[in-house]
Amino acid sequence: MFRIGDKVAHPMHGAGVIDDIVSERVGPASQDYYVFRMPVGGLVLKIPTTKSQLVGLRDVVGAGEISKLLEAIPALAADMNSNWNHRYRENMERLKSGNLYEVARVIKGLKCREKQRGLSTGERKMLHTAKQILLSELVLVTGMDYGYFEEQINTAMVGG
Repeated sequence: MFRIGDKVAHPMHGAGVIDDIVSERVGPASQDYYVFRMPVGGLVLKIPTTKSQLVGLRDVVGAGEISKLLEAIPALAADMNSNWNHRYRENMERLKSGNLYEVARVIKGLKCREKQRGLSTGERKMLHTAKQILLSELVLVTGMDYGYFEEQINTAMVGG
C-alpha cells in the first residue's frame, strides 16, 4: 500500500508521485484510487488501489541502482527480431515489465535499428515512450536535470 507523497513508477507512464488517495463511488460500491501525478508533462492518473500491483505500480529504484543502470547500458544486448510485428510485441512486453534494464534494452535496440534502417512511426513513438519512462524515473529519483540524463543515456547507448 502506497501513501501520499510516495515516489512510484508506472510501467507505461514512468515515474511520479502519489498526490492523494481518494474514494469514489462506482455503481453501488465505493473504491479507493491513488491519484498519480507525473512531474514531467503533468499527467494525472487515477489507479484503483486494489489493482495497483496488477498494473505494475512499484516504488522507484534507489539512487545506487541508477548508477548501476547507467554503467550497465553499454553492455546490454540490443538484438532485435527482424520481423516488425514480433519485434514490436517483444519491445512492448519489455516496457510493460517495468524493469528499467528492459526499458534501456528497448531504447538501445531501437536506436541501433534507427541507425541501420530507420524506424517506422510506431517504433519511433515506442522509442520516445521508452525514453520518457526511463528519464522520468532517473530525474525523479535524483532530482537532477532532465537534459543531463538525456545526454548520459545517449552517451551510454553508443557504447557496447
